[in-house]
Amino acid sequence: MSVHVKEEPVLVQNCDVENSELVVFNGNGVSELEDFGTCIDDITERVNQLEHKVVEVEHFYSTKDGAAQTNTSKSNSGGKKIAISQPNISKCNSAGKDKTKGKHVSSPELMRQFATMFRQITQNKWAWPFMEPVDVKGLGLHDYYKVIEKPMDLGTIKKKMEGSDYSNVREIYADVRLVFKNAMKYNEAKEDVYVMAQSLLQKFEEKWIHIMPKLVEEEKKQADEEAEEHANKQLTLEAAQAEMTRDLSNELYEIDLELERLRESVVQRCRKLSTQEKKGLSAALGRLSPEDLSKALKMVSESNPSFPAGAPEVELDIDVQTDVTLWRLKVFVQEALKAAANKSSGGTNAQTNNNNTGEINKNNAKRRREISDAINKASIKRAKKA
Repeated sequence: MSVHVKEEPVLVQNCDVENSELVVFNGNGVSELEDFGTCIDDITERVNQLEHKVVEVEHFYSTKDGAAQTNTSKSNSGGKKIAISQPNISKCNSAGKDKTKGKHVSSPELMRQFATMFRQITQNKWAWPFMEPVDVKGLGLHDYYKVIEKPMDLGTIKKKMEGSDYSNVREIYADVRLVFKNAMKYNEAKEDVYVMAQSLLQKFEEKWIHIMPKLVEEEKKQADEEAEEHANKQLTLEAAQAEMTRDLSNELYEIDLELERLRESVVQRCRKLSTQEKKGLSAALGRLSPEDLSKALKMVSESNPSFPAGAPEVELDIDVQTDVTLWRLKVFVQEALKAAANKSSGGTNAQTNNNNTGEINKNNAKRRREISDAINKASIKRAKKA
């Protein structure tokens, strides 16, 4: 890229951009700069807080269903981990609902109907061997627990039913079948216990078929209710997120207004670059690396959209640039040339001794660039509105 600066590139005394002091304001510049720095610090703190909220909103809309109440930490652009909590919808978080969520709970009517069927099975003349747990020790069944993984009996089932330990009839159905299946598994087909268990299981399955339509109807109804509840919960969460998004937008707009007022205040207090400083800046631009030069030209194009920053050959007229652009260029060029000089000089010992000072200067330079960038962006935005 070739750049022609419409200003005689002649360095004059006290105009060395690399070594010149950054005096921006007229009058009591140090005090005013500190005041503006405090304003920037306050705005930065508010922006950091808004960033956390933005991450929450982004996380909500990036999740599959957007309904996770609390998720693991998520890294933001700065690499920090932020605990993300969605709005608290208390009515959707009751312990009872969490316990039975996705699990059918049979109605009292269906439970009574099943209890009648169960009572008929227990009153059968062949049910007596299955009413109590198997007396493994008394009968000398040393291999019983090796064959039967989960022992079950009708007496235990009855106690659990009376104690409301079952929430739906399918659970009871599975345990009743287990009683007879265990007996058929442990005993041979020719033995009486096997035949009794097989007969009772057949009778039980026949009775079970009669309550299946009612059970299926209830399960479908509950599934529909849970789907509706989930949809309502999702709508509530989305409404909360939409409100948070609107609040964020309003807060960001207020910050833009503050930056606009700050820009106007800075422009009013900012002194203009002298002719000598402009000449020094022109010369310094020519010493930038291609990468830094592209960045400098981009700064110019931000305040002057018609400026062809990406063209192979451009002509830059220093005298027609705004004061804000000139100050941005001055700060950027100064720091870029210092960084290049430090990189080329090396000097391990000197670098070690100046680490702390260099870090302070780096932070100060970063702060100046941030202030300048913020002010310039607000200026551009206002110009577009006009």
